[in-house]
Amino acid sequence: MDFLKKHYEKVLLGFVLLGLAVAVAFLPFKIASEKRDLEAARDKLIQRPVKPLTNIDLTVPDKALKRVTAAFSIDLTSTNKVFNPVPWQRAADQHLIKVGEQNIGPRAVVITKTTPLYLSLTLDSVSVVEAGPKYIIGVQKDAAPTASQRTKKEVSCSLNVKSDFMIVREVKGKPEDPSQLIIELTDTGDHAVVTREPTYKRIDGYTADLKYPPENKTWTGRRVGSPALTFAGEEYNIVAITQNEVVLSAKSNQKKWTITFNPTPTTTP
Repeated sequence: MDFLKKHYEKVLLGFVLLGLAVAVAFLPFKIASEKRDLEAARDKLIQRPVKPLTNIDLTVPDKALKRVTAAFSIDLTSTNKVFNPVPWQRAADQHLIKVGEQNIGPRAVVITKTTPLYLSLTLDSVSVVEAGPKYIIGVQKDAAPTASQRTKKEVSCSLNVKSDFMIVREVKGKPEDPSQLIIELTDTGDHAVVTREPTYKRIDGYTADLKYPPENKTWTGRRVGSPALTFAGEEYNIVAITQNEVVLSAKSNQKKWTITFNPTPTTTP
């Protein structure tokens, strides 16, 4: 006891030093343990399993992109005419017509009828002369530019000899009394079968009946080259006519307008 009383400070210091020595000896093991724990925590954060990507729903952004790319325009002229007021005028029957390309001018012209113009050929007679038979061909050109040229005229033809715009290439039957003539038309190269009956007809053009409702004007039997049509304060020449179209040309600026024939369907009883 006396020893402890005399040397208790040394004993206590020895225990402290021993504890420190144990702590120092244990420190490397503690550091290694902490290092392993830190590495495990790091690996848990960095190397965690990643789920595979699924298909992304792009419906909403796709709709937004479509709305962005679609052009949007405000029409303030052709419909409500906010900045360009539309004038109106009275028709011949006093009702009001909105002035526009479809209601006034060439676009308002209506084709009521088209009639074909034929080239007709007939074998009228045969005359026998020393040089051989002469075939008298009756020619009628409905599409000729003048009225005098539209009357029927007779052309004398011989076999394989050009007369006017025809050449007789073949004679069927007796030469002095043939049943048919095969004629080549030199203007087109076509071949026509001509007999004593008016069997051969070729369409060479059309006439047209027209009307202009805003002014209650009508024109019948108009041809290419007919006198100009006057309406809407302008003169228009007819420059072409087909079965389904009429082409008008303005005298003032030569601008052309194509009018389409829209026949009214007939009802079959």
